[in-house]
Amino acid sequence: MPEILICLLTAIIAYLLGSIPFGWLVAKAKGVDIRSAGSGNIGATNAMRVLGKTAGITVLLLDALKGYVAAAWVPVMLLKCLNASPPDTALLPVIAGIAAVLGHNYTCWLKFKGGKGIATTAGVYLALAPLALLIALIVFLLAVAVTKYVSMGSISAAIALPAAIWIMKPGDPCLGIATTALGVLAIYKHKGNIQRLRAGTENRLGRKAEVAK
Repeated sequence: MPEILICLLTAIIAYLLGSIPFGWLVAKAKGVDIRSAGSGNIGATNAMRVLGKTAGITVLLLDALKGYVAAAWVPVMLLKCLNASPPDTALLPVIAGIAAVLGHNYTCWLKFKGGKGIATTAGVYLALAPLALLIALIVFLLAVAVTKYVSMGSISAAIALPAAIWIMKPGDPCLGIATTALGVLAIYKHKGNIQRLRAGTENRLGRKAEVAK
């Protein structure tokens, strides 16, 4: 099978996996349209504000899991099913990871409006670069502890993760470029949060959101 077709199939499968809107599904099971509650985001932070800690943690873990499975297992299982040799053992997991995050951020099931990709990106890098992810996680926790804004933690982690990758894996420019692109995308997806931070209207950690059914 042509290498380009293997890459394309990897991207499609990983995108569809990443596109599963767990935040929307968990909220729907509770009779809530999460897109009309709180910030309107389908991610774990809004789920926690709207639905409570248990639901928020569930969404967080599921969103991270789909990123991990996409990067760690989709390429392996696809190549086994096709009985094919990988075009580049390092490239396919990166393609799968990017596709999974894009699937979460722009899910085809909700008119291509999704989350911000932080948890899904974390799952991807748990598979690709766990030590760099640990550094980004520490930065996230410190930023949240100091500012009490989850969005500040996410933005800080989106900067720290590419920096850690470039420093720790200088011989893998493909991963570095991909991580930088995902970091830029994550910051872009937080543009509304950045505007609210500048205006002083961003919700602090622990503040409950209004539920709309």
